[in-house]
Amino acid sequence: MNTKKIKKQIKIDLLEMSDSERADIIKKIKENLRQNINEAKLLGYLLQCETVTINGHMVASSEDTLNGLSMTMVK
Repeated sequence: MNTKKIKKQIKIDLLEMSDSERADIIKKIKENLRQNINEAKLLGYLLQCETVTINGHMVASSEDTLNGLSMTMVK
């Protein structure tokens, strides 16, 4: 049976924060949501491809699962 670790959610009261703290938190949340959306879109595109090749090396094909691919966002 697979069990996932559930991250403990932090409850934040935005009304009790200063304006600068509130702006920082909202900025981080927006950035995180944007990144999640971009990752979901990219994964959708990758799943539609028959083969995924990076620098001449086949990373995945329709017969194999996608393994060992990691990406980092460069700002």
